[in-house]
Amino acid sequence: MAAATEAAVLVGLGSERNLPVVRLAAQEAAAHGHPLCLLHAFNWTAALEAPSIAGPRAEAENLISRAAEIAAQVDPALPVSGEIVEGAVVATLVRRSESAFLLAIGDAGMAACGDCVPADVPAVQLAARAGCPVLVARRDPPPQGPVLVGVDGSASSRGALEWAFECAARREARLLAVRVVEPEDGTEDPGLLVELVARYARRFSSVPAECHTIRGDPGTVLVEQSRSAQVALVAARGDEPWRGMLGAVSQALLYHSPAPVIVVRGLTGVPVDGA
Repeated sequence: MAAATEAAVLVGLGSERNLPVVRLAAQEAAAHGHPLCLLHAFNWTAALEAPSIAGPRAEAENLISRAAEIAAQVDPALPVSGEIVEGAVVATLVRRSESAFLLAIGDAGMAACGDCVPADVPAVQLAARAGCPVLVARRDPPPQGPVLVGVDGSASSRGALEWAFECAARREARLLAVRVVEPEDGTEDPGLLVELVARYARRFSSVPAECHTIRGDPGTVLVEQSRSAQVALVAARGDEPWRGMLGAVSQALLYHSPAPVIVVRGLTGVPVDGA
């Protein structure tokens, strides 16, 4: 494994249902050469309502211990730390994300909720407000398919494309880059995507890459493509990457993709190789 850098892969642990997130986060940390930090935000209101304050604290410590065991199964050499901090979950993770390499959280089952996903679901709030890319894991393991990335040509989507290439290289997977052209848009030229992918492919010659330009609704098309993907990547918001906001496509993938989703934020998306 490569030497770990200071920026950690941060895992938000709220309960036992978040334990499946740890394995995926540990795989990302080991592959990218970053340490893993397991963080549990301690809820004092709930603790004071319990028969004993020591009970919830002990449960939090046990949760972190079990998560560390899962991480060790992924890579025994992976540096792992655990923290119990006081504060609201979303605010705490947003603050800590400013210095993190990646934030990994569970989706609270929202992929199975249909169209009735509340806007205050932590995964949605964090994907919109975090200062680093956010990995939203699902309860069911994904297939061993390609790494999917949605590309619309914006600077932020180029950042997602670069991250996707790195992800595919470390997973030894193929890359599937998809550009979706809406029906009323007349610029379907598939060469735009091919040229953009080729620029990054020079740096990642070991990654087999496919390009598809498809006409349709971007969110609907990418959700359908994600059904066979091992992970789907998308920029937080196309050409307006402001903090606190998600675009319609990133929301569609967060809400409905059965695959884990990485919402890429905080990258420049500057083209490579003289582009």
